[in-house]
Amino acid sequence: MRTFPRRSGLSAKTAAAAVVLFLLAGCGLLPGTTDAPPSSSPEVVGSVDEQLMPYYNQSVSWESCEGRFECADIEVPVDYADPDGKSIKIAAIRSTTDGDSLGSILLNPGGPGGSGYDTVRGSLEQMTTEELRGSYDIVGFDPRGVKRSAPVTCMTDAERDAAREVQYDLDSDAGIAEATEDAAELAEKCAAKTGEVLAHVDTASAAKDMDIIRAVVGDAKLNYLGFSYGTFLGATYADLFPERVGRMVLDGALDPSLTNEQVTLGQAKAFEGAIRSYAESCLASAECPLSGTVDQAVGQIQDLIRSVEANPLTAEDGRLVTVGTFVSGFIVPLYNDVNWPLLTRALNGAFDGDPTDMLYLADLGAERQADGNYTSNSTAAFTAINCLDYPMESDLAGMKENAAALEEASPTLGRYLAYGGTTCENWPADPVRTPAPVDAAGADPILVIGTTGDPATPYEWAVSMTQQLESASLLTYEAQGHTAYGRGDSCVQNAVDSYFIEGTMPDEGTVC
Repeated sequence: MRTFPRRSGLSAKTAAAAVVLFLLAGCGLLPGTTDAPPSSSPEVVGSVDEQLMPYYNQSVSWESCEGRFECADIEVPVDYADPDGKSIKIAAIRSTTDGDSLGSILLNPGGPGGSGYDTVRGSLEQMTTEELRGSYDIVGFDPRGVKRSAPVTCMTDAERDAAREVQYDLDSDAGIAEATEDAAELAEKCAAKTGEVLAHVDTASAAKDMDIIRAVVGDAKLNYLGFSYGTFLGATYADLFPERVGRMVLDGALDPSLTNEQVTLGQAKAFEGAIRSYAESCLASAECPLSGTVDQAVGQIQDLIRSVEANPLTAEDGRLVTVGTFVSGFIVPLYNDVNWPLLTRALNGAFDGDPTDMLYLADLGAERQADGNYTSNSTAAFTAINCLDYPMESDLAGMKENAAALEEASPTLGRYLAYGGTTCENWPADPVRTPAPVDAAGADPILVIGTTGDPATPYEWAVSMTQQLESASLLTYEAQGHTAYGRGDSCVQNAVDSYFIEGTMPDEGTVC
């Protein structure tokens, strides 16, 4: 499974992730090594700052892990403006081909905060085809700040549980002030526990790390498969290093030109559309707890969510399920229509006063196991990366105006996506980026994929990214759900595989 973009509004209100991240346990090193020679070839390294040459020329030891993979730590500078300063290690894992390889494909599953390491380790067969795996080494990595790569660390597991039970009254100035104060305390904890790297987990720095990884694996150009937020990371790389772009697929595009508030508003509209599509499908099922027309069914969902806001529920394990956690669980199965039956089951329980199944879905999104352990730091990394990537509206009047727009765009979820500016208002590091279009002038052809019913990265974002990137072409997938490749559609699979393996782009205007 893959990770998807999460916006800071929901996280700010509830400290609960609103997206499923099916990440698996870490890769343990096993005996046996494959020592790679230094990437000293000028053709591979390219033109780089002399101070960065030790990173590009480093010799990396790939050690066997989990029986069939190879793992390595790749050193990168904490601050690219000070290459002679401190360094961190990026955790990488790869599957290798049995025969001749066309090179490597670097994979990012999304987020921000998703682990490419875990994706390759646990979901490679679901994410890629046998043909692709037989032609390329597939490399996954944890971007800086994520899980194994100098992770952003903020709270203990017990503190994360407690934070997910907090509910703010954001209809009042006092409630907004309380949320802002708690966010400031969290920021202090993140700074104290994470250290200097907290100010350098931005997407541009992660893209520069990818160029070092490219050189370390011995590729003169970067071949890349990015999903969701991974498209933003890939487009950022292409804009920084257009001459080093190889075969690049950006699936489920995140428009780099949009502000945080515009992104959140676009997602609010798209998720409202997904809710209506779900309701229509549910009404045709005998197990559906909804009734009447689609409008009436959506209204019943809205009434249920408001009732949880007024009176939080208690799950079988005794944990309190506030509206933030409830909405987090509700959103998770909307990412893929294959999972809609899980939502139906959770709604059936919730209408009967039992939120246990909805809490289970929320725990998947927050990566919490039944024993109370959280398997990654994705929520903390998400916050840290977004606070650096996006200047956010934190003025009270401006946040209220944005909240009204969100409620209008999504009567079901809009109010729970608002006030994201409270998260980053007191963040210990200032934003390093201003949202702007990217063009990657001079890059080799780039394939952008957009899904028409995508709730997390609306289709129009893929259209916009294609228009921005000088060499991009758009492949359209007519379906519900987030992203396209790896979901079993042969048209999409064949188009992507043909591009990676043969270099053949699909015809302009291709619709799957």
